[in-house]
Amino acid sequence: MSERYIPLAINGGISHGSWLKPNQLLALGEYLEEDQEIELTTLQQLIVKVPESQLEDAKKKFDEVGLKYYKVGNFVKSLRTCNFCKGEEEEGMPVAKGLNERIAGQEVPFTLRPAYTGCPVGCGEPLINDIGVMKKKDRYQLYIGGQAKGYNAKVGQLFAEDLTPDELYELVDKVLELYRQHGRKREKFPKFISRYGFENIREEVIV
Repeated sequence: MSERYIPLAINGGISHGSWLKPNQLLALGEYLEEDQEIELTTLQQLIVKVPESQLEDAKKKFDEVGLKYYKVGNFVKSLRTCNFCKGEEEEGMPVAKGLNERIAGQEVPFTLRPAYTGCPVGCGEPLINDIGVMKKKDRYQLYIGGQAKGYNAKVGQLFAEDLTPDELYELVDKVLELYRQHGRKREKFPKFISRYGFENIREEVIV
């Protein structure tokens, strides 16, 4: 009986953006067969398939070298970010890390892509992702419903602004919970917003 392979979405974590270190690449190679293909996604992730019998050992090794790994499927993806060109504190990296830790891997009706940027340049493309966060001075703006692909591509709508980190975390949690409760199976987040109503969502989650 052939062994089952478990797909993982892997990146170098928020602090490194799209960068990987040599020891991280070597760690990946320990659990991949010679002819196995690795998918590089637009979400700054590598999709690899690890033998189920080696999964826990692989996770421990990835932890040791600082690789982050996430579930593949209908989950909240890891936060897409810019590469934080002006430094950790100035561009709000601790908040980006905190948000990613709270939401990445949560189960949702359909794959959901969040994004963050630490300045108005917007290299993390938050306005064309399902959930987008932009740092403005020492506060945060939350956008929802962006869509980068297809004939219905559109910019997300400003949902709330002038948020503290705790207010941002709480609002995102509430929006995701509403989507979980009322989203239809395999209903994309922008479609859910259109059906449920942007203002209805605001009324339910913003107290």
